[in-house]
Amino acid sequence: MPDATPAEETQAGTEAIPAHQRSPEPEPAEKAGPTQQGLPDPEASDDADTTQQGLPDPEASDDADTARQVLPGAGTSGDADTAQRGLPGTEASDDADTARQGLPGDGASDDEDPARHPSGSDPADGTPRTPPDNAAFRLAAIGALLIVVLFAGYGLGRLNNGPAAAPAAPAATPAASASVVDESQPHAHGTTAPIPGAAAGAAVGGLSLSSNGLTLTPVTTAFPANRAQKLEFTINGPGGAPVTTYSIVHDKPLHLIVIRRDLTGFQHLHPTMAPDGTWSIDLTLAEPGSYRMIADFTAVVGGSPLATTLGSDLTVAGAHTPVTLPDPARVATGPTYDVTYAGTPVTESTQPLLMTVTDRAGKPAAVEPYLGAFGHLVVLRQGDTGYVHVHPETQLVDGKVKFWLAAPSPGTYRMFFDFQVAGKVSTAAWTVVVS
Repeated sequence: MPDATPAEETQAGTEAIPAHQRSPEPEPAEKAGPTQQGLPDPEASDDADTTQQGLPDPEASDDADTARQVLPGAGTSGDADTAQRGLPGTEASDDADTARQGLPGDGASDDEDPARHPSGSDPADGTPRTPPDNAAFRLAAIGALLIVVLFAGYGLGRLNNGPAAAPAAPAATPAASASVVDESQPHAHGTTAPIPGAAAGAAVGGLSLSSNGLTLTPVTTAFPANRAQKLEFTINGPGGAPVTTYSIVHDKPLHLIVIRRDLTGFQHLHPTMAPDGTWSIDLTLAEPGSYRMIADFTAVVGGSPLATTLGSDLTVAGAHTPVTLPDPARVATGPTYDVTYAGTPVTESTQPLLMTVTDRAGKPAAVEPYLGAFGHLVVLRQGDTGYVHVHPETQLVDGKVKFWLAAPSPGTYRMFFDFQVAGKVSTAAWTVVVS
């Protein structure tokens, strides 16, 4: 569309434009022709450029900066600011404003730039301008701020979480000792695990077929009533082969307890082992019912002794009539000797128990060592036949045998005391209720 700028503005605005690039000058007229982009004629304004973007005339200013947004084809405007946005149709002028946005300009001069708009904004529309130096400063400031934030976050994380914890070292496996227990002191055998809920009570054994990588494997578990039959079993190691090496504990490599599940028919036996690791003994189970066999031993596996107690069930076919346990009493009467115990087992602590053996006349009997001790105390819990095997102090106390015992848990127990007098082994039994 042909430009229709007033002659006086056109003449002023073309002073800096080479002659070969100037548009033909239109005939002088009092008003410009139709608006260049089809916009309404702004009532005979002396500056037609004020209407090129439909912007209001800023107080009829003669400043050609109003044409800074001039559209293509408005090349007759004399304002060199038309190059500040890099719009087509404007040629490089002598106005130093062409460099304000960092845009290239042909023949940019030194006049007016710093002082022309000290506020850094466009006088026509108030659009803020950021000098190149300010932009670089802002980028540098933002980068520095990001670095500060990152380091601050790292520091806060260290404060909140503390120093990184080193991985916990794996618990050391205790080295096997040459002796599992000190046999010169009172102690318990067959304790493999504490009873859940018990306070300071003893642990019990004999409740499982397998423990410590060892497995009790009976050859047969069915027996006739009141007739001897060979009981055979093996203790298999982690690889499945029978263990053939055992420590001698209280004169024997293995102690075998057999009892019916109603805590009657107690037997303390010592089977023998064949070279292939098979244990055997002739066993007579008097009454029908379910029995428990409990093997108490110390196997040597890989050069390490493993004190273990394992259990398995045996069955005698026939009519089974459970037997009610005798009431608790302090005195156990036998065919030859009476045995009285003093002391009260509890779960909270280990308490002493003193066993006194007297003959039929009431005179103290001379208790002899049996299987490396002055007696053996086996405690079995009613319900699951949980097992504890306790040994006494190495010396008699006024002719009495002194044990130390902590009950595994509240409940009803049978205590079986094996002792020897004049070369003969006897067993006394009591019912004990631990509350």
